[in-house]
Formats: sequence, C-alpha cells, structure tokens
Amino acid sequence: KGIGLAKFAQIKAALEIGKRLLRETNLPKKKIHNALDLVNYYGPCVRDLKKEKFKAILLDVKNKIIRDIDISEGSLTESIVHPREVLKEIIKESAASVIFLHNHPSGESNPSKNDLDITERLVEACNIIGVKVLDHIILGEDNYFSFAQEGLLKKAGVDLVSTLKRS
Repeated sequence: KGIGLAKFAQIKAALEIGKRLLRETNLPKKKIHNALDLVNYYGPCVRDLKKEKFKAILLDVKNKIIRDIDISEGSLTESIVHPREVLKEIIKESAASVIFLHNHPSGESNPSKNDLDITERLVEACNIIGVKVLDHIILGEDNYFSFAQEGLLKKAGVDLVSTLKRS
C-alpha cells in the first residue's frame, strides 16, 4: 500500500536535515582547491532541485568560503541572473574572488547558450571591480561541468558560444 503523506514528509525532512548536517560539517570555511571540492559540498543540496538555482560562492584571498549567496531561482530550464545584483553582494562582502554554481534540473550538465552568455557577462563585470571569477560549475544529475577545467574562463571577453562550438 505504500507510505502515507505524513510519513513521506518525515522522510523528506530527515533527508534535508542530513544534507544540511553533511554540508555544515563538511566544509566550514574550508579552502577551495578545485571544482570537485564544491561539487562534493554543494551537490547534495543543489543537484536534485526541481528548479534551477544559481549561487555565487564568495571567497577570501586564501580561497576560503566567506559565504554563498542564492542569486536566483528559476524555472525548469533557466534562471535569470542580473550582474548588478551579483556585484552588489561581492562588494558588500569584500570578496577577492567568486565561483558561480548552478544546477540543471534536466540532469544534463553541459552549458546552454544562456549559460555561456551569462558567464561571459559575469566575468566581464567582475573584471571591472577587480574580482577574479575562478569557475562556473554546472551540476547535472551525477556529473558536472566546470568552465575553468574546460579552459573557457581564460577566454572571457571572447565569444564563449563560438569557442565552445569550435571545441
């Protein structure tokens, strides 16, 4: 007969508590060494969301997390990101660098044209205020895409869409 609605809610709440505990004990003010550090840290909380969530992870000069900020929560296929909102938070926290991260509810981690465009705009905006964008990570169902690992952040200022099509 299955489980009732009340039991389902209890199980879901227990899983959410587990995710939060894992995250809190896993990486408090930890230095970020690579994309996998963030995938392991944020994956359990972001990967299975039904809507796109776009986060900015603000880092100090030693690449330690200052805090993360939910920039936007979108639909099944996209989230709207305004660079001015991102910059406001970066400046407020005096971040030295930033890593952007969002999920794809479809489970596919390859970047869309919109992902490429917003990454380029964010890198350009952050360059103006002297903040380095270290990466933009897209979380899929059981994989991820790192703009830094793919060499796409070095090409900021160049048309990222054309660059990806050529690779």
